[in-house]
Amino acid sequence: MVAVIWKKRALPIYWTLLGKRGASRLSEQQALIQPVLCLLKNYELVILGDREFHSVKLAYWLKQKIKKQKLFFAFRQKQGTNQKKDDEDYQTFSQLGMKPGMKMFLTGVSVTKNKGFGNFNVGAYWKRKYKGKQEKEPWFILTNLDSLSEVLKVYRARASIEAMFKDGKTGGYNWEGSKANNKRLNSLILLIAIAYTATSLKGKTFRQTNQGKYIARLTEKSRRDRRHSNFWIGLYGSLWIHAWEFCSDFISIMMSNNPQKLNNYKKGLQAMSIIDKTA
Repeated sequence: MVAVIWKKRALPIYWTLLGKRGASRLSEQQALIQPVLCLLKNYELVILGDREFHSVKLAYWLKQKIKKQKLFFAFRQKQGTNQKKDDEDYQTFSQLGMKPGMKMFLTGVSVTKNKGFGNFNVGAYWKRKYKGKQEKEPWFILTNLDSLSEVLKVYRARASIEAMFKDGKTGGYNWEGSKANNKRLNSLILLIAIAYTATSLKGKTFRQTNQGKYIARLTEKSRRDRRHSNFWIGLYGSLWIHAWEFCSDFISIMMSNNPQKLNNYKKGLQAMSIIDKTA
C-alpha cells in the first residue's frame, strides 16, 4: 500500500493484493510505486519504506527517475547490510559501533557488495533511553537526502503509516477480521480508504471550528502532543450524533435535576448542531 502522510496519519491512495505470504518482490514494489509517481508527477516526493523493501535496488531505480521528477527516498536497512566508502573494506552497519544517543551521517557509500548501484548517503541514529524505554537497535537509513536532520525528520513521519494500519485493523475498521476473498477485500479497502479520508477531513473541520473539545479530552497534563488524531475526532464526532438519538430523554431528565449545568448543556447542543451539519 502507498499512502500520503498527513497530520500524523496516512491516507491510502494506491494498493495491490498479493496472493502469497512473505515479502514482496522488487518488481511488485515497482509496479505499486510507478502509478503513484505518474499521479503525483507535479509534486516533490519523499518515498519512505521499512526494511521489507528491496531498498538498494529500489533506490537505484528511483535514482533513474530523478531526471524527470524531483524524488527523494529514505529506506531503513538491516544491521547486517554491507557498506563501504571508497577503497575501504566492506563492513556491516552493526560494526559501526553505534550506541544509544549516537548519530552518524555517511556520504557517498556503497551499500551492498553487488556492483552497479552507485553510491548513497546513510543516516544512522540510535535513540537514547527515554522514560525508561530503550530502543533495541539503531536506525540505518539509505537515502539521497543531504543531511541527517532531514533524514530523521522524514523517517520519523513513517510512524503515521503504522497509525493508519492500526486504524484500519483494531482501531476502527477491522479489515483483517473481514475474512473476505480478494475481490471483496479490494472493494472493502476502497470503501475504507474513502471513509478514512472523509473522516479525517471532518475531524480537521471539527478542530478548526473549535468543536473537538466537546468530542474528546484533547490534552493531558503529562502529555506534550495532542491526545487524538483528526481521524479519531471525526469518527467519534459522528458517533456522538447517533448516540444522542438514544440518550436524549435520559439526558433531559438529568438536566432537570441539575439546572446549574444548563448553560454547559446548551453549549453542548450548539456544538452538536454544528458537528451534525458538518457530518
